[in-house]
Amino acid sequence: MRSDPAWQKTSVLSAAAPERWYLALLGFAEHFRTSSPPKIRLCVHCLQAVFQFKPPQRIEARTHLQLGSVLYHHTKNSELARNHLEQAWFISQQVPQFEDVKFEAASILSELYCQQNMVDSAKPLLRKAIQISQQTPYWHCRLLFQLAQLHTLEKDLVSACDLLGVGAEYARVVGSEYTRYSRGFLLLLMERKLGEVHPLLSLCGTIVENWQGNPIQKESLRVFFLVLQVTHYLDAGQVKSVKPCLKQLQQCIQTISTLHDDEILPSNPADLFHWLPKEHMCVLVYLVTVMHSMQAGYLEKAQKYTDKALMQLEKLKMLDCSPILSTFQVILLEHIIMCRLVTGHKATALQEISQVCQLCQQSPRLFTNHAAQLHTLLGLYCISVNCMDNAEAQFTTALRLTTHQELWTYIVTNLASVYIREGNRHQELYSLLERINPDHNFPVRRFLRETLKMSNAEDLNRLTACSLVLLGHIFYVLGNHRESNNMVVPAMQLASKIPDMSVQLWSSALLKDLNKALGNNMDAHEAAQMHQNFSQQLLQDHIAACSLPEHNLISWTDGPPPVQIQAQNGPTTSLASLL
Repeated sequence: MRSDPAWQKTSVLSAAAPERWYLALLGFAEHFRTSSPPKIRLCVHCLQAVFQFKPPQRIEARTHLQLGSVLYHHTKNSELARNHLEQAWFISQQVPQFEDVKFEAASILSELYCQQNMVDSAKPLLRKAIQISQQTPYWHCRLLFQLAQLHTLEKDLVSACDLLGVGAEYARVVGSEYTRYSRGFLLLLMERKLGEVHPLLSLCGTIVENWQGNPIQKESLRVFFLVLQVTHYLDAGQVKSVKPCLKQLQQCIQTISTLHDDEILPSNPADLFHWLPKEHMCVLVYLVTVMHSMQAGYLEKAQKYTDKALMQLEKLKMLDCSPILSTFQVILLEHIIMCRLVTGHKATALQEISQVCQLCQQSPRLFTNHAAQLHTLLGLYCISVNCMDNAEAQFTTALRLTTHQELWTYIVTNLASVYIREGNRHQELYSLLERINPDHNFPVRRFLRETLKMSNAEDLNRLTACSLVLLGHIFYVLGNHRESNNMVVPAMQLASKIPDMSVQLWSSALLKDLNKALGNNMDAHEAAQMHQNFSQQLLQDHIAACSLPEHNLISWTDGPPPVQIQAQNGPTTSLASLL
């Protein structure tokens, strides 16, 4: 999207030249706003001083917009930001030919309403702005997209599709093929069934390649399309199949980062609409790369791209506190937390869970959207430190908060593992299995070899490693030591490559017993030493995690995240079941 109009066109505020005092105060405010780091308090003081001069409506409305924007993006004073934005929206409607201020105020104010969970206030505001913006193509397209996005967040896909359809048709009428395709891709993907997505993606790819437009718009469309394509493959677990698309996406973002926005300005105002600023696109590409690396089991690579993305986010948030940046940050942290738990870094994972809590404290909307994931992560942490009662409470809370079917299934599966590990929860386990499979239409046998075949075909390394070690354990129990060894050795090799601490611990224990049974005493001793080393690493990390004040988060199951976390004396849980 375009840069903030609240700070543009300040030299054409009215038919007469603006008062010198206004230009001076505005110049100081802009200087403080763009300082490194920004001096927001001084910027706000300069803007507030404008009202002392009883300015005309145009200056008054724009100043309210500037104050509201600064307070919304750079402070936690959302009430004062809302007051200024509401004033800007109200006054600007009384001023003729003042579209940029009027619709920017409506757009930011609706964002703020959504962040405060005031969706019922955001919808009528956006509808009115859409109704009166039909002669302003850029804003009409942007506001339609914003309302469609709001309906999507509420899972009202019918309304979202209707709005995208209206936007695509409007873009056609005003001759904006670029904006029409942006909306068309989403509309088609949202309306079609999963089985029809592949031919649809091929069609969209052909449209993008054949479209003739300026370079930035074409690359922007290509990034948009490739992000949709990559996330679709990742949703389906097709980690190997997605690699060519992901590589194209990474090359595309490198190309777009070298292009300058002002090289070729579109002649059609509707073409000024961008689905995402290119700086945000860079972070998004890092994010989908992290998602791919994690699913594939390349956890060191996931860490590398997470670090890059978080560093980029830190720079962006100094000047741009757009809500989507906080969303990106939370999703990145959610992924890296799971990586930490897999690699045996529970203390670091817990501190990053606390970071997510802090981000959610700043935005009610963000907490609403991520509360279930946050409690799920705490449940996984509880399992890793053998706090099974707390794990059960966290997963139960997460189930209460989610409406997402895949997340629900993931939570229930982990809750079932808690019941299995506790050993005396058979009735609860059977009730849970009944909820997972009420029609009893799943095969009773678990076809581990088929799982192994599928995971290996798509390079799902963690699933492959887990399948191998479980098969190896089954063969060991059945007395088939040779076949067990054939499974456990590659499981250990793969787990070391990931690295997956739990599978390494499990594999080393099996290798110790297997080699002892096969009479390979030296190999048995080596495996026993490996098992001892893994155990010691886990024990030290276990003690470190349980000693952190953030460990008390495992008791939080209701309401918003706690603001302060009290320290405790030391670890109160046992590592015995892990060893």
